[in-house]
Amino acid sequence: MNSRQRRGVILLLLSVLCAFAAFAGVLSVISDVNSKVGPEVAAYQVKSDIAPYGALDPGQFEKVTMPKRWLSKNAVTDLSVLNGKIAVTELHKGSLLQDDMFVTRPRLENGQQEIAIMIDAATGVAGKIRPGNLVNIYATFAGQTDKDKPTSRVIVPNAKVIDVGQLTSLEPKRDGNATGPTEAVPITFALNTTDAQRVAYAESFAEHVRLALLPDDSPTTLRPGEGSYSLDEDKNK
Repeated sequence: MNSRQRRGVILLLLSVLCAFAAFAGVLSVISDVNSKVGPEVAAYQVKSDIAPYGALDPGQFEKVTMPKRWLSKNAVTDLSVLNGKIAVTELHKGSLLQDDMFVTRPRLENGQQEIAIMIDAATGVAGKIRPGNLVNIYATFAGQTDKDKPTSRVIVPNAKVIDVGQLTSLEPKRDGNATGPTEAVPITFALNTTDAQRVAYAESFAEHVRLALLPDDSPTTLRPGEGSYSLDEDKNK
């Protein structure tokens, strides 16, 4: 083997060694990336905006994949958990679905029935009432005669809200009165028969029906005389 051939062999060996070194470097980079990123898992994001309090359906979400280590602990990876759930707030398109975005829809208990009434959005709801809340239902009645004073009554204490509908525009009253509410929200309650009758009566004959939100797990206990109120009670004090 002459000197030229020896140089060729040496260059060939150097080329092979460089190739192995480059390959080892690529493997090292891939291993480093895998150690930082980790395996990918399935998650779900919102396809389009979802209104609050509406029942959730798997078809409203699309599957995405991302590194497991980047996924939050409360991210939803199985859409079967949506069965019987409702959104607690508006879900925006592209948002990653997480378990604090929904709750179980309240259910009726034995002896209860659903009844829905329209509540003035400005004075009765204010965006704070959600399914599962307890509220006191107040109704204001005009006096039956000119001598009778208007009274405000708690017609149902501790009424359980099971659904909150969409904001709805109200048609003007036939008498031309433009001072009434222009928007209302349908609120559905779980009530026994007697309380449902009280609510139906109030919606038909009361001048105003309003809701008072109660703290969680803190029902109202009405003492004697607290169920109704008229302005004369303060004047006589």
